[in-house]
Amino acid sequence: MVDREVIERWRNAPRLTSFAAFFERTASGQGGAPDLADPQPDMGLLDFDLEGAVLADTHRRLWGPFDGHYFASIPYRLEEECRLGAAIYSFCLRTWARSGSPSTIYTLGTGTGCLARTLAALGNGRIESLCCSPTAANRTSFFAKRGSDHAHFFQGPFFELDDGRYATDQDLRPFQGGFDVLFEDTTFQMYDRDRRAQLEFICPRIRPGGLLVQVQKLSHPDPQIYHERERQKDEIFKSRYFSAGHISEKKDEVLDTMAELQVDLSATVAALRSFFRYSVLTWNSGNFYTFVSSNSRASVLELTSMMLKPAIPPGYCYAQLPTVVIDTDVHPLAPSLAWRCPTTMMLVAPKRLAA
Repeated sequence: MVDREVIERWRNAPRLTSFAAFFERTASGQGGAPDLADPQPDMGLLDFDLEGAVLADTHRRLWGPFDGHYFASIPYRLEEECRLGAAIYSFCLRTWARSGSPSTIYTLGTGTGCLARTLAALGNGRIESLCCSPTAANRTSFFAKRGSDHAHFFQGPFFELDDGRYATDQDLRPFQGGFDVLFEDTTFQMYDRDRRAQLEFICPRIRPGGLLVQVQKLSHPDPQIYHERERQKDEIFKSRYFSAGHISEKKDEVLDTMAELQVDLSATVAALRSFFRYSVLTWNSGNFYTFVSSNSRASVLELTSMMLKPAIPPGYCYAQLPTVVIDTDVHPLAPSLAWRCPTTMMLVAPKRLAA
C-alpha cells in the first residue's frame, strides 16, 4: 500500500497545481489548440491498414478540444494511437471471447479519454472502458461525445481511484475485478519521479494475464541528445501545427517543469522489474517511448503480434523495435516477437449487368 505521505505529495504535484490552469484552458478550447493546421493521421505510414483505418475513423469523430493539441504536440503519436488502439481492441475482443464477459480497459489520465471511448464504441458491449482526469473540461468533452454507455469517466487524479472508490461508486462497478489492459499515457511525469510508488498504486488493479501499456517521455543521460530530439520535435514537427510563439509559450508554462519529473530508461526498467516478469519496448519517437509489460508471456506476445510495424519515419525513431527490456523466462522472448502484416480492403469494380 502506498504511503499516505506519497499520496499527499502527489496531491500537491504540478498536475494539480501549477499545470491546472493550462489543462483546463486547453481542454475547454480556450487556448492551446493548433493555430496553423489540424493533425490528421498519415494512413500511408500505417500501410493503409483496414483495422487502423476503422480505429482512426471512429477515434477522430470522438475528439474533444484537448485531443488536437495533444496529437499536434508529439511526433507521430496520432499514428501510434491508431496502431496501438487497433491492437488493444483485438486483444480485448479475444479476452472477451475467452471469458464470455466484457473485457475491461482503463486509460489513466488520458484527457478526454478518446481512446477509451473509441474502444467502448467499437466493442459494443464487449469492452467496458474507464478513463480519469482531474480537469472538469475533459469531463465535459467526454460526455459531449461519449460514444457508448460502456465508456465511463472518473473526474479526479489517478490516486483517488482506490479500492474503496471502486466498491462504493455505482459507475465503477464493472471495474471492481480489475483491468485486462491498463494504459498510462504521459501522466506519471506530471506528479513525481518515483515510478515504483506510482506502479505500486496501479499494478494491483491489473487482472491475471493483463497488461500495462505506458507511453512515457524519458530523460536521457546525455542532455545534448535529449535537447536535440526536443529541437527536432519543436522545429520540424510541431511547427507544422503551432506558431513559434505558441511553442515557446507552452515550453515556458509546462514543459520545463515537466522535464524535472522525468526519469531515464534505466530508472523506468528498474521500476517495471519490481512488478513484471516481461516488458517490451514497442515504439519510440524522439524522447517518447511505449512499453508493454505483463506477468504473462503469452499476453505480451499476443498484443505485440497484433501491432503493425511502428508507423513513424526512421528519422524520428532512435531505438531498435521491438526491444525486450525485461525477460525472466528461460526461453528468450525476443525470437517470438513479430509485427502483424497490414490488412487492406480491396476495391473491386462492380460487374456490368447483362443487357
